[in-house]
Amino acid sequence: MSDVAIGIDLGTSNTVVAIIEDGQPRVIPNEWGEIIHPSVVHFERDGTVTVGSRAKKKLLLDPESTVYSFKRLMGRYFFSDEVKKAREVFPYRLVEGPNRDTRIEVHGKVYPVPEVASHILREAKRIAENYLGHPVTKAVVTVPAHFNDNQRQATKDACRIAGLDVLRIINEPTAAALAYGYDRQLNQRIAIYDLGGGTFDITVLDINEDVFEVRSTAGDTFLGGDDFDSRIMDYLITAFHEQTGIDLRLDRTAMQKLKEHSEWAKIQLSDVDRIEISVPDIARDEEGSLTLSALLTVKQLAQMTYDLVQRAFKVCDEALQSAQASVGDVDGVVLVGGQTRSRFIRSAVEAYFSQRVQSNINPDEVVAVGAAIHAHQLVHRKREAVLIDVTPLSLRVGTVGGYTDIVIPKNTPIPVEQAKTFVTASDGQEKVRIRIYQGEDREIAGNAMLGEFEFSGFRIAARGEIEVVVTFDIDANGIVNVSAVERESGIVAKTTVRLSQNLSEQELRSLAGETN
Repeated sequence: MSDVAIGIDLGTSNTVVAIIEDGQPRVIPNEWGEIIHPSVVHFERDGTVTVGSRAKKKLLLDPESTVYSFKRLMGRYFFSDEVKKAREVFPYRLVEGPNRDTRIEVHGKVYPVPEVASHILREAKRIAENYLGHPVTKAVVTVPAHFNDNQRQATKDACRIAGLDVLRIINEPTAAALAYGYDRQLNQRIAIYDLGGGTFDITVLDINEDVFEVRSTAGDTFLGGDDFDSRIMDYLITAFHEQTGIDLRLDRTAMQKLKEHSEWAKIQLSDVDRIEISVPDIARDEEGSLTLSALLTVKQLAQMTYDLVQRAFKVCDEALQSAQASVGDVDGVVLVGGQTRSRFIRSAVEAYFSQRVQSNINPDEVVAVGAAIHAHQLVHRKREAVLIDVTPLSLRVGTVGGYTDIVIPKNTPIPVEQAKTFVTASDGQEKVRIRIYQGEDREIAGNAMLGEFEFSGFRIAARGEIEVVVTFDIDANGIVNVSAVERESGIVAKTTVRLSQNLSEQELRSLAGETN
């Protein structure tokens, strides 16, 4: 039992779990034969929690108690622009937590986002255990390549709450590349175009038989299938308003119906050229119940989402530039994520890269399969594949005047360690305080704050006499660690983290049910 580890693709829209069985990857179904499980959690008033397909059915009946797309909220501060956007469209209530983190309130109870995510992870664990017939605790879990430290730490916290020992957090495109090149002895430069429900990533990666080396990665953690659904919703809302004068945005139940039908229409347009959308009982007027009816074509959908597609290609430009490559240097393109099933997306990607995309890859399963392959290799200590990943964002420290300096540039291979020396700025100074950021903007406002680190415990002296050597390292999971040593004495400085939105150790232990 101890030599089994699972791979989990915790997606914005859906979650998939896989294992290696008899040397081959296998996506695990639940007891109803489903292999793709909606990342949806429903909370009943009595405290009962349902997940997956059963929870998704509650979206129309009780949207304020049914949480979806929570991955977009993972590791985000409540004051962030992304959370402000989410508060405008999500039917459930978002509130500010004690660490300025984002939390979800249902039936008067407040849940940290990692706790909500843990219900889906716990379900993936249960599915694997039912299939295997014994407990499972070890897992490799995937995240978008462009997730920052806060988002990765939140994912790790969710795993701990779910009772999972995370062997490694691996980037989704890297997992997809591992699945694509598994046991094929390839020598190629490939691009992984990953457009999921809530996030977009592009990774340029070299495969040299057993070595998978990421050259660059870029992404947008608030661009995905949800945004395509929203465009269809806007189209339907406008059409209905022109016909009836009724604004459906004022009715949360109607909006949830629209979301469900918009997602359905988008999926249908992957196979047909046009679709008739009919939403009965969407509203009422003096004469009774009203039905929304509208025709939508693939061409219309492509036109109304053109800017989203181009936004993704700007990210592709950035990744290729960072890799010092052009589209002509790419030998293969692998599509990942359910949104890439759309025909106009595939056509646009093929036009951008001037080649056909790989057609033998299941975009919904490939990430979980790659995670399972890596989990199997870690547990059995096999060196069948060497993964060399990179940090997707620059690590920075705040300086005077609202600016930042780079400590570790983005696309640096990880794990990596870098030291920087800081001195006291005033006489008798007892503490050195440093704010840490991730991002690509020289100005503080354009980056994500990871936390404020305070170093103390050194002798009191005149300005500039005390030097504190601060070591920043980014581990193989992409998580940032900080330590400090006072140069004169060699004593490790005491470190305090402030303004971090991570869950406290006490809260984590309580949520995970740990007793010692």
